[in-house]
This record gives sequence, C-alpha cells and structure tokens, in this order.
Amino acid sequence: MAANLDKEAYYRRIKRLYGNWKKGEDEFGKVDAIVVSVGVDEEIVYAKSTAIQTWLFGYEVTDTIMVFCETKILFLASKKKVDFLKQVAITKGNENANGVPPITLLTREKNESNKPNFDKMIEAIRGSRGGKTVGVFSKDKFPGEYMKSWNDTLTAEGLEKVDISAVVAYTMAVKEDGELGLMKKAAAITSEVYSKFFKERVMEIVDADEKVRHSKLAESVEKAIEEKKYLGGVDPSTVEMCYPPIIQSGGNYSLKFSVVSDKNHMHFGAITCAMGIRYKSYCSNLVRTLMVDPPQEMQDNYNFLLQVEEELLKELKHGVKICDAYNTVLEYVKKEKADLVAKLTKNLGFAMGIEFREGSLVLNSKNQYKLKKGMVLSISIGFADLTNKEGKKEEQKKYALFVGDTVQINEEEAATVLTPVKKKIKNVGIFLKNDDEEDEEEEVDDAEELLGKGARGAALLADRTRLLGKNEMTAEEKRRAHQKELANSLNEEAKRRLTEQKGEQQIQKARKSNVSYKNVSQMPREKDIREMKIFIDKKYETVVMPIFGIATPFHIATIKNISMSVEGDYTYLRINFYVPGSSLGRQEGNIFPNPDATFVKEITYRASNLKAPGDTSVPSTNLQNAFRIIKEVQKRYKTREAEEKEKEGIVKQDSLVINLNRSNPKLKDLYIRPNIAQKRMQGSLEAHTNGFRFTSVRGDKVDILYNNIKHAIFQPCDGEMIIVLHFHLKNAIMFGKRRHTDVQFYTEVGEITTDLGKHQHMHDRDDLYAEQMEREMRHKLKSAFKNFIEKVETLTREELEFEVPFRDLGFQGAPYRSTCLLQPTSSSLVNVTEWPPFVVTLDEVELVHFERVQFHLKNFDVVIVYKDYNKKVTMINAVPVNSLDPIKEWLNSCDIKYTEGVQSLNWTKIMKTIVDDPEGFFEQGGWSFLDPESEQGSGAEEDSESEMEDETFNPSADETEVEEEDSDEDYSSETENSDYSASLGSEEESGKDWDELEEEARKADKESHYEDEDTSNKKRKNRSSTLPPVKKKRRS
Repeated sequence: MAANLDKEAYYRRIKRLYGNWKKGEDEFGKVDAIVVSVGVDEEIVYAKSTAIQTWLFGYEVTDTIMVFCETKILFLASKKKVDFLKQVAITKGNENANGVPPITLLTREKNESNKPNFDKMIEAIRGSRGGKTVGVFSKDKFPGEYMKSWNDTLTAEGLEKVDISAVVAYTMAVKEDGELGLMKKAAAITSEVYSKFFKERVMEIVDADEKVRHSKLAESVEKAIEEKKYLGGVDPSTVEMCYPPIIQSGGNYSLKFSVVSDKNHMHFGAITCAMGIRYKSYCSNLVRTLMVDPPQEMQDNYNFLLQVEEELLKELKHGVKICDAYNTVLEYVKKEKADLVAKLTKNLGFAMGIEFREGSLVLNSKNQYKLKKGMVLSISIGFADLTNKEGKKEEQKKYALFVGDTVQINEEEAATVLTPVKKKIKNVGIFLKNDDEEDEEEEVDDAEELLGKGARGAALLADRTRLLGKNEMTAEEKRRAHQKELANSLNEEAKRRLTEQKGEQQIQKARKSNVSYKNVSQMPREKDIREMKIFIDKKYETVVMPIFGIATPFHIATIKNISMSVEGDYTYLRINFYVPGSSLGRQEGNIFPNPDATFVKEITYRASNLKAPGDTSVPSTNLQNAFRIIKEVQKRYKTREAEEKEKEGIVKQDSLVINLNRSNPKLKDLYIRPNIAQKRMQGSLEAHTNGFRFTSVRGDKVDILYNNIKHAIFQPCDGEMIIVLHFHLKNAIMFGKRRHTDVQFYTEVGEITTDLGKHQHMHDRDDLYAEQMEREMRHKLKSAFKNFIEKVETLTREELEFEVPFRDLGFQGAPYRSTCLLQPTSSSLVNVTEWPPFVVTLDEVELVHFERVQFHLKNFDVVIVYKDYNKKVTMINAVPVNSLDPIKEWLNSCDIKYTEGVQSLNWTKIMKTIVDDPEGFFEQGGWSFLDPESEQGSGAEEDSESEMEDETFNPSADETEVEEEDSDEDYSSETENSDYSASLGSEEESGKDWDELEEEARKADKESHYEDEDTSNKKRKNRSSTLPPVKKKRRS
C-alpha cells in the first residue's frame, strides 16, 4: 500500500490503550487479551472495530485480525496490508516505540486454510495473563467465511468473551490536538453548509411560497457537500455526511438521529434541521430550528430552550459526572418551567469522534462516567409535542423545538461550542409581512383575467369601493395612526424623565486658579528684578513685572495676549490680561474665583532703542527678550492644558486580559482611524479574553475592551472602496494624545485613484484581469472579516454582536461638510466610510424633525433631537426629497416619532427654553408644536392666518433683519408656534383645488375694488390675500 502511516500517533495511542488496560478498571480488569477482527461489509458505517483501526493507523484495514496480548501484538492480514503494517512493526531507532509490545505480522493465505496462523494466535492468547478471557466488540459481526472460521476457532477453544466496547470508547474519547483540529474543521464545514446553503434555501422556499418535500430538501443538502464553495476550500473527497440530513415540520416530529426525512411537503412553521458532516473520518453535528412567523409563546419557549443549552454548557466540565450534569439541567427546567419537563428529550447528547454516536457515553440520568478535558460531545436538547394555541390547521397545532451543537470539554471553563451558527430568535425567525397592497394587486390581476382589459377600470373602481367599505387603511394612514400613538407616549415619557432628573443641576466649572508663588521665599532673587526689568520665571511659569516700583508676579495663565511695536526711538510692549467680562473662549468657562476683586486689564511698557553712553546694551533688549520668552512659556502652558483637558472625564478602563493562545481571532494588514501618528500605519487586530488589541508595525498598542463598545459595525466592501470594522465606544479612550469615542480598522479593496491619462479599452485584457483580481480580492477580504467576526462573537458568547448597515435603506445626506451615504443598522444610523464618522444611537433619539419640506425644493434637512435635552441636536443637511417617504417608513418601524415643517427653526433657543422650564413646555403641549396637524389654537385660526400673512408679506429694505426678527418671534412663545402650525395645517387640509382658490381670489379682489389688473398686481405684492400663506424661501 502506498499510504503512509503516522507512526508517532500509533505509538502514543497504543501506549494509552495498554496503560488503561493495565489499570484494570471496569471491563479491562476482566480480560487476558483483546481481539479485534474486521471483515468486509459495505453497509456498516460505524463499528468499534473499524474505529479503533482508524484511531491507530489512520485507515480501515479490512479482512484483518488483531490480537493484543500482554507482551506482544499479532496482526493477521493479506500481503499488501502486512507491507503497510510493517511501518509500525519495525521499531529500530525509534525512541517513541519504547514500552510498546513488539508486533508479529502473519500473512493470510487466500483460498487456503488459515489454521496454522489461527493456532499461533490462540497460543499467544493462552500465554497472555490467565489466557481464559478475551475482550471483544460483541456488536460488531462481519459476514464472510474468513470471519466465521475465526469466530468458530475462538468458540471451539472455550475462551470466554467479554464486551469491552465501553472502556475502549472511553479511552478513545479524549482527543489529541490533531484530532481536535479535524473535528473543529468538520464542525466549521457543517456550519458553512447550514448557513450558506440550507438556511438560504429555506428562506428562498418561504419567500417564493414553494412546495418542497422534506426528502428532496435533504437530498439537495447531500449534493451541496460536493461543491467546494460550501466547504471552505476543503477537498470534497475528504467530506461525507455522518447521516442523511433530517428535516421535519408540520406537526410530525421525532427528535432522534435515527429517523429519516419523510416525503411530506415542508410546512411554514417550526422547521427542525439536523445535519452532521464527517471530515477525514471525524464527525460533527448541528441542530437548528427555523421558525416562520412564530407566535410569542413559541418564541418564549425557544428562548428558554437556549437558556437550558447555556446551563448545560456551564455544567460540562472536566471531572463532572455525566449523570450529575444531566440532573442539574433537569432541575433547572423543573424550577423555571415545570410544564416542559415532560416535553424534554430523554437524553441531552452523546460523545462523538470517529464514531458519530458513542452509545456508552450518552448524556442521561444513569451514566456514571466522568467527563475529561479534550472530549468532544454532540449536545442536542429539544422540546417535543408542544401545542400552538394560535394554530388553526392540523399541521399548525403541534410543533417541536430542537437545538444542538458540537462542543469541546475544557478544564474549568464552560464547554466551547465548535459550531458557531447563530441561534437567537432574530437569526432563526423568518418574519413575513402581510402586505395589503400585494393582495390588492393580485385581486386586480384576477379581475383583468376574468373580464378582459376593457373591464380594468371597472375592476379597479369596484376594488377601491370594496376597500373603502372594509375601512382598510393605506400605508400612509397606518403610519399617521402609529405616529399619533407615539406622540402621546412621547410627551408623557419625556415629562416623567425630566421630572426624575430635576434637581440634578449642572455644576458650572470655576476657572482654575493659578498661583505663582505660595510664599515670598519662592520669589526669585535675580538681578533683572532688582533693576526693575521684566523677568520670566520658567520654572513657575510666571512673569515678574515692575508696577509702581514693586516687582509683581503674574502667572502665565492670566495673560490673554501680548504684542510689541516699535515707534520712533521707543519699543512698546503691551500685555493684556483676562478679566471678568472678557471672552475666555467657549470651553474655558467665564467664572473667576473672586470676581469682586480689582483686576488689571492691560499694562504697556516703553523702553528706548537708543544706547546711552556707558550702557552695555540697548534698554529695549529686555522687552524684546521678554516678548519672545513669554510667547514660548505661553505656548508650552497652553499645550499642557489642552492635553489635561483631553484627559478630563476619561473613564479608567479595566486592563486587557491577554490570551496567549495562538488561535486567537486575528486580522492583519489593517489601518487604524484616527491615526496613531501623523502618517497612517498598518497593524494587526487581535481578539483576546476581554477585548481587542491593535498593534501597529511600529509597536504602538491600542486596547478596546468589549464592555466599552456601544456599537460594533461591520461595513462590507459592497459598493465601497474600503472594508471597515468600526467601534463606537461608551467612554472615550486616549491614544495619540487625544480622546476618541470612534475607532475603526479598515483596509482598501481597490485602487482609490485611477490614472485617467492611461489609454483604456473595454476589452483590454489587462483591465479585465485587474477587474477579476479585484473581485476575487473583495470576496477574499469579505470572507476573512466575516470569519473574524463569527469567531469573536463565539468567543464573547454573542455579548458583542456586529451590526451590518442596511444599504437598501440608506439615503444621501450631509451631517458634516460633505454628502455621504447614511445607512441604518438594527440599533443606529451610521456612516463609517467617510471621516469623521457619523453614528447616532436610535435608543437615545427623542424625535426626528424634517425642516424645509416644500414641494418646490429638491432637498430637506433632518434634525435629530436626543432624550438628553442638554445634548446638542444633530443636523443632517441636503437630504434628497425622494428619500422622505422611505425615511418616514424606517423611523415608523423603529417606533420613533417624526414631524415635518416648512421652516428652519432655531434649535439652540428651543432647547434652552425647554431645559429652563420643562414643566411650562409640557403644559403648553410639549412637542406637539412641531406637528402640522396640531389642533392647538384652532379657535383663533383666522386671526393667526392673517397675522402670518402680514408677517410674510411685510416689505423691508433689509430682508435679513426681517428673517432674524421673525425667527426670534417664532421661538419666543409656544402659542405662536402652535397657532402657525394650526393655520398651516388647516389650509393644507382644506381640500380645495386651484380653480376654487383662484375663483375665491377673484371675488376677494372685486370686493376690495381692485378691478384694474395692473393696479391689483402692484398692490397684491404689499397686501395679504385670501390665498394660503406663501412660505418664505430659505436663502442659501
């Protein structure tokens, strides 16, 4: 045989087998020799005899008899197989073979009696220990004359047979690193096939409302493992199914692995799927339940099932008895949901390896074996025969829930899941929306087919009348109804929240008092001070100036600015100080420790530029030196203050716990934003026990802890030039001498710049090749990033979940200077491809207001108001008007209240008014003043209307002043705003068309005696008319 045998593995494993035999525990203590005989039977997939051969040699060696005696080992096989086994029989020069009994190879003669060989083997058995009992695998019975004659020989010799299946299984159950690697690969392939093929196929079937039989779907899964794209690049010849996939739905469930998929059509309810893939003889297993439109009770039961699995994983540790783990889980179910105990599966899984199911290591209440580190189990927990109270049809009334994973036993930690397929309700639930509009279209199509195209109008009319009769609402009406509910709850919730926060006044920070010298002894005794010159003390950052003949120290922090000028023969040095009333800058606060004291605002010194006889230097030299040194000290002080300010409010993070395991999830060749240094640098991102560490090529380190991540966003490279992992943090971290709440790691996926000077042709081979390479690179990067994310989510037990933006729901907008694509995720609105990034947490949003929503404008603005009213509102400018409806639909689905208006509001004043008097704000209707449908002030509708018209058409030489005055008036009172909203809303909703409005205008002109057309046109510019108030255009 050309196959190579792993001699080192053989020596290790045979030593382990003999070591356990010598201990004499359980059945091992009863046997004098071990006999393993393997015949040929294509129908047998799993057998202990073939499993021990695979374990020892890496291959099945058929028609072979192995006899393990106390001091020697005998193999009887054909000539080819003897040649293969010689690799372990010859032990010269191999240190690892020490302690391994010598091997005797016997060659089997075909078509002849093997009695001489059998006699040698019987003799060896008789000479081993007592020579009376042999250990065999009693369940393994191979057909054929050769096996029959050997079994007859054993029987004729009167040797007692003892079944050692359980003890050998326990010996083989603890996996070596190489075996664990193969089982992890098998589990990864199973996960890939489930995620990329089975789940996608089920979603297609549900989406297209196809009728597919369970058996056909199972067959398609078996065919899928022949395709490399589902196998993560593994050779398909090394992969096979552990058992035919089991798919069940429609009320017929059997939560076992011995059943087969029936021929019933798949029912869109609870769909259980069990599949296991074997890679290089090592098995894995995965069980999931997909649910289509699950009722709440089903969701609750499923979430509880996941909790039960978590409890089981916590119990599965080294040294724990299997029965104890089972009983703990059973007690947990009894305590939490006693009614489900009877529905729980009778066992919770089994050990797995070369054989799929190890019968002696089943997780049940009777198994006394202890778990050991390195064992791999298939855990499978389910609730069978559950009743769906909302089910109307027969197949809907009964359902089952079933989940299972391949797990590895650890020393002290909970078992590690090797099949990291997401199983939360949001990952396995398929929620269908009943779209009334689709039903309407179908009904119209049916009518057309029956009546022909000529009757289309009649069918549409009849359909519309029928809908009106049923009082069915359009999508817009549903949205309005939902928004009305949100408006009521919004004001109540905001009022309650502000009441709770009352009393938590923001303490205004006093300006730091800088003292030059705490006592006189610290004052310098320099010559310049005695000579009444300006002296700068760099140590204490102080300028000592002569004032009325007294050396007076001023700390550098008190100096606002300094200037020097030369006029004629004199140099002037002017020093300005910070005093109450002078601007200190936005961030510095305007509070002095003692504002009632007397302050010096400015001091000017003059010195001559002429050198007097006898002087060593020009007098003005002192001022020039003072000017230069004060500037230096001031710059150093401000830099230090800025750094301290950056560090202010930084929450101390826990230390990163480094995991020394080499198999940590890791991404290489990434750039970090913001940059650590001036130039961007590459580095690698590695996931550890409690956080990430980015290490640049220069050795800089940035640590981000999992518990400090508010949003983890994965931006794929679809339609983008970079692929990004973005972390929006709860508390800022410091690196590069600045604080940051947004950190991202990215890599470029193509040429961001293109050489336009290069002559290009659409069929140029180089260009086509480059495009193909870029496509492959994109796919490769996407796979690498997704693999990293899945590993991290598994490592953190899904406490950290990455969100992927929904590109289909994205819209253009300018949150900063440039326009970018803003995309919603499940809990935020983001743009992470441009810098600076834009991240808004939806849970923190109070309401969204659309400004400048008018028919003749192409764009509008979005204002995001936060629940924390002290936080500045976020503006997104220049959003295309065609995005308005999709944005409304998205916000409505997220239960966020939105309003719209035609004007731009002064949000700084509005928020200040609310914060100053929250009770008054909510007494006057709260946020309802933004709603155009607000009914406030409806009694004085006509008055408010005419007032608005007068304001709108009031002529002024300076339009800017008018607008500013108007805006001030708008924000001065809640009722004015409400009146305006009410009048606007009432006019818009009057339902009159243009002809009626023009007719009204003509009548009004006649009544006002403006018959002459020219006169009326001139006057109408300066007077109000009965047309709806014209909205002011916002000047750009």
